[in-house]
Amino acid sequence: MTIVGDAQAEPDAGSTSGRAEPWAGSLERVDLGEIPYEEATEDMRGWVAERRAGQAGDRLFLLSHPPVITYGQRTDPADLRLGQHDIPVLPVDRGGYATYHGPGQLVGYLVLDLRERGPADVVRWLESGLVRALGELGFTAQRRPTPPGASSLVGVWTADERKVASIGMRIRHGITSHGFALNVDPDLGAFDQFTVCGLPGVRMTSLHELAVEQGVTPADDPAVRDAVFRALTTQP
Repeated sequence: MTIVGDAQAEPDAGSTSGRAEPWAGSLERVDLGEIPYEEATEDMRGWVAERRAGQAGDRLFLLSHPPVITYGQRTDPADLRLGQHDIPVLPVDRGGYATYHGPGQLVGYLVLDLRERGPADVVRWLESGLVRALGELGFTAQRRPTPPGASSLVGVWTADERKVASIGMRIRHGITSHGFALNVDPDLGAFDQFTVCGLPGVRMTSLHELAVEQGVTPADDPAVRDAVFRALTTQP
């Protein structure tokens, strides 16, 4: 099953739905620095194999990437605008449309065994957790329903419908991989170089931009990491 924040889900026989439980007391946090995207995806294959074999528990890997545009199988090649910018472009196995990763963005890769929890709507759980984390940091955020037949609006949005976090996950044999990208203080101009999430005209924002608008001190990366982890491991 590929659950993607930038496209509709692609179910298979192992798909699950329902209410996700919090990972209170059982989710291990792994803090990493900046890792090239291709290196991280190779590492992720190992993390998934370890979880499937029971050699590790459920883990949240927090990191960042050098500038890169990634895209899944649903992406229209025209969305990538190849030759019109110098950002590296890479295909990924999460399905979905194109998104950007770069410095100033917090990426969270979740490697969870859903088989031990039964039915779980892990994307809804993740959206709700990120909304709570932003609330703790002083920002009002929301989930948005996707109209029938439209490109997915999965992710986290401001009240004026700017997107601050994207979600793209894959579930295979009951194990999740990939996760979310939260804009802390990235180069927002990078999102103008291609069609983001299959949504022409989508407006992207960051916690830094929101803080400036509110006249408050922007949260730094450690504070954002702490808030996200707390939100994903406590009962709402």
